[in-house]
Amino acid sequence: MAQTETIEEFYKSKFNWLPDNLSQDIGHFNVFRIEDCYGPSATPVKYSRRDFYKISLFRGKTIYHYADKSIEVDGTTLIFFNPQVPYTIESTSDDRSGCFCIFKESFFTEMLRNNIHELPMFAAGGKPSYALNIEQDQYVSQLFDKMLNEINSDYKFKYDLLRNYVTELIHYALKVAPTETLYQHPDANSRITSVFTELLERQFPIETPSQRFTLRSAKDYAEQLAVHVNHLNRAIRQTTGKTTTDHIFERLTSEAIALLKHTNWNISEISYSLGFEEPAHFNNFFKKQTTTTPSVYRIV
Repeated sequence: MAQTETIEEFYKSKFNWLPDNLSQDIGHFNVFRIEDCYGPSATPVKYSRRDFYKISLFRGKTIYHYADKSIEVDGTTLIFFNPQVPYTIESTSDDRSGCFCIFKESFFTEMLRNNIHELPMFAAGGKPSYALNIEQDQYVSQLFDKMLNEINSDYKFKYDLLRNYVTELIHYALKVAPTETLYQHPDANSRITSVFTELLERQFPIETPSQRFTLRSAKDYAEQLAVHVNHLNRAIRQTTGKTTTDHIFERLTSEAIALLKHTNWNISEISYSLGFEEPAHFNNFFKKQTTTTPSVYRIV
């Protein structure tokens, strides 16, 4: 799988320079106009993970490849990218415009009520894309304009202002598509399901053939959560309508698809990293989930 792109590599590939404050431990932040970064001779955005967060306001037709999904959008879209998910953006029009900001997690460490990766747009399985109408586009554009003006100012506390602008942007997106369980879980079953999901996602992404998915059964998660496996299964089914095994298998399949599509690892290496003792077991599992074998899927 492609290596994670560092924030230093981002600057070198886009601008061939590094900002002076990049080495300072302030959770680095910067903001750009898309038109300044994606000219006719621009290097295509490679499919990879980054070690920083990114929020993009994008106008025009584009396809963004996010984990194992490819989503085509048109018009104005606000997109949130996190370090856990590989992505690339494929523009299909010449009139693209907009802005984007990048920042490290520590930029928000002491400011957010919850960890940033718990917010719905950055959470595993969350909704990263928000279609905006004309009025919403104007509002978000004004926030980015404020960031662009402030980043070049000499104001002593400009990063506090920038942090506020990004926080406002995040909450505006949540109002566009509100999430009821943002900060609380209505009952114990929901809480158990949330912790189970966190444990499941913590094992991904698989970045090297030597990395291994180890919590493979409902019993494994029940032991981690110190609950009876029947209690875990009942809570997850009541909360999601699916079994614990359904969730595990769906996530395994999603990662298998990503590895088959975006790495040159052989089937045995992928099989091992996903916790299968034999490639034949992986073949049987994948065919049952997708109706095709891993080798055929990779060719197609």
